[in-house]
Amino acid sequence: MYRLKKYEHTIYASYIGYITQAVVNNFAPLLFLTFAKDYGLTLDKITFITTINFAVQLIVDLLSSKFADKIGTRVCIVSAHIFSAIGLAGMAVLPELLPDAYTGLIISTVMYAIGGGLIEVLISPIVEACPTEKKEAAMSLLHSFYCWGHMGVVLLSTAFFRIFGVGNWHILAIIWAAVPVFNAVYFMLVPLYELSSGEESVPVRSMLRQPLFILILVIMICAGASEQAVSQWTSAFAESALNVSKTVGDLAGPCCFALFMGLSRALYGKYSDKLPLNRFMLFSAVLCICCYLMISLSPGSVWGLVGCGVCGFSVGIFWPGTFSAAAKEFPRWGTSMYALMALAGDIGCSAGPTVAGLTANAVGGNLKAGIGAAIIFPVVILIGIVLLGRKRG
Repeated sequence: MYRLKKYEHTIYASYIGYITQAVVNNFAPLLFLTFAKDYGLTLDKITFITTINFAVQLIVDLLSSKFADKIGTRVCIVSAHIFSAIGLAGMAVLPELLPDAYTGLIISTVMYAIGGGLIEVLISPIVEACPTEKKEAAMSLLHSFYCWGHMGVVLLSTAFFRIFGVGNWHILAIIWAAVPVFNAVYFMLVPLYELSSGEESVPVRSMLRQPLFILILVIMICAGASEQAVSQWTSAFAESALNVSKTVGDLAGPCCFALFMGLSRALYGKYSDKLPLNRFMLFSAVLCICCYLMISLSPGSVWGLVGCGVCGFSVGIFWPGTFSAAAKEFPRWGTSMYALMALAGDIGCSAGPTVAGLTANAVGGNLKAGIGAAIIFPVVILIGIVLLGRKRG
């Protein structure tokens, strides 16, 4: 088979991989209220769509470390995109084909979650192995593409809904499925490199005996929860709780959230030598708590939407910052540590929106109350960062 020779193609394909993951995680939430209306679903059932997505990704994170090396990186990353495409296309087709539409949505979610989980595990090592001169810059840019992909999903989907109507969302799901199909072919052609390793082999049990690492894992769980509790519900929240149109809700909610999250990561990436990580994370945790309060307690739509957008900036540093903190404290632990942290992050990504959705459903569909309940996660982050700073001292 013909192969492209330049490693830049590998990096470009990896960027598209993160865009694919952004589609997987953020397209369905734009349709939560549409699913509720079209298929008669309650908030707890809709919540389970998000829960199953991140739960499956968590399981894939856990298992992939055992089978990825045996199967091969190329086979796994191509398969990841194929699963993503099948899931997105299935979301458009299966609810109409099966007797129970909800079953079709869940099957589709499981399929694209398998793809999303594999992408999360494989993309970073693929880019790290490329013979780039500035690896930190390459990795920083790579992770920002999830944010820009999130923005693209919201902007393009909103434009589609505005022009063709939300009722034609099935067509858009098929269009989005074309992205992972293209990238599956691209990954068949790009060069892949082996990641050299001089790291120390540390058993997982030994890691989990370290109180400092347990604290970092707790922060990582809350980082994923703080991000997704707002991100996954912003569109539905803006429409129902704030009484704005879907177009305004999607643009002012998820789109602003992704924009500010990307800006936060870009800002720290550029000025990291002047911004102490611990202080920036403390500031972000306080800002995040304020945003949660603004979203849940604001009587008007304007301040609620401002809270949603600024919340994106506040959570931007949590995920990469926690990884950096772990790398500083345990520099020789290597890939096993990062695998555990990915698992912790995915637990949080599942827990955050689940807590918000189930709480909202329990109080009569009040999403303000649901997001208000999830404030526990940034509060724990704030406490964890303070404790982390004291242990270092």
